[in-house]
Amino acid sequence: MSEKREVILEAKHVTRRFAASHGRTLLANNDINLKMYKGETLGLVGESGCGKTTCGKTVMGLYEATGGQVIFDGVDIHSLHKKEKKEFTKRAQIIFQDPYSSLNPRMTVEDIIGEGIDIHGLYKGEERRQRIHQLLEMVGLNKEHALRFPHEFSGGQRQRIGIARALAIEPEFIVCDEPISALDVSIQAQVVNLLIKLQKELGLTYLFIAHDLSMVKHISDRVGVMYLGSMVEYADSDELYSKPLHPYTKALMSAIPIPDPKAEKEKKRIPIEGEIPSPINPKPGCRFAARCKYATEACKQTTPELTEVLPGHFVACHRVKEVNALGL
Repeated sequence: MSEKREVILEAKHVTRRFAASHGRTLLANNDINLKMYKGETLGLVGESGCGKTTCGKTVMGLYEATGGQVIFDGVDIHSLHKKEKKEFTKRAQIIFQDPYSSLNPRMTVEDIIGEGIDIHGLYKGEERRQRIHQLLEMVGLNKEHALRFPHEFSGGQRQRIGIARALAIEPEFIVCDEPISALDVSIQAQVVNLLIKLQKELGLTYLFIAHDLSMVKHISDRVGVMYLGSMVEYADSDELYSKPLHPYTKALMSAIPIPDPKAEKEKKRIPIEGEIPSPINPKPGCRFAARCKYATEACKQTTPELTEVLPGHFVACHRVKEVNALGL
C-alpha cells in the first residue's frame, strides 16, 4: 500500500561527522536510510545523544551531510544553490525543542511570525497583518497577542508561536524536533493534538522527534528507532509497538508504563546492561553489540545493514531471525 503513495523525502546513506579534539571524529549519523510519504508522520525515537536531532537538522539542510543524499521532491537538497535553497526552505520548516530560547526576546510575536513572510515576500501591509492574525488563531492564540513579546507567554504558548512561525510560509514538510519535551505534561497533549489537527487541515508531512514513546505512538504512522547514530529498526507504528524485532527496540518497548497497576507489576522488563559506547572514532560492527546479550563475534566485526525482514518492517541485526524465532 505505501509503495503507491508519493514519496516527499528520502534519505540515502546519510552520514554526518563532526570534528572532535586531537584529530578525532564524532560519528553523529551513520548510513541513515529512510523514506517519507506525503501527509504522513514518521516518528524518530531513541535515547539522548543517539543522533535524532542531528538527523532532523541534516534532512532539513541545517547541517551539511558528510556523506549520502537527502532527496526532497526528486532533488538532492545538499547540492542546491543559494536561490534554490531559499525555495526549499519555503517548503520545509522546523519547530525547535526549546520554546524559551528559539524565539528572539527583542521581537514582538508579529515580527517573529512575519519574518519568514518578509524574507519570501509573500504578503505586505494589511494583508501581512491579517495573515499573522489568522496564524495566531489557527494555533489557539488570538490577534491581541501579536504585539506582545515572548517573555509575556507561558512555555506552551511560546511553542504555539513557534508552530505559527513554521506555518507562516505554508510549508509541506515540518521537522518537529522534540517540540513537547520542555513542556508540562498537561500542555504536551494540547500541542500534539494541535499538530495532528493542523496536519489534517493542511496536508502536512512531519518528522516527529521525541523521547516519549507513548506520544510518538499516538501521533506517528511509522516509527524509526535510533541507537548511537544508526537506524536499528523502523516499521508501521502499530507493528513496531506490538512486535519489536531488534533487541534494543524490545528493551525500549518494555519500558513503556502500562496504566494498570496489576498489569504493570506483572510486566517483564528487559534491562540493558553496560554503558553507551562513545560515538567518537567508533569501532566496526553493530553499535549495540557491547550491550546485547545475543551478540556474537560476527556482530562485533561487521556492521549490520537495515534489511526488510517482514513487509514494511526493517531491522539492522545479524541475528534477528534467530532471536525472534526463539521468542526471546
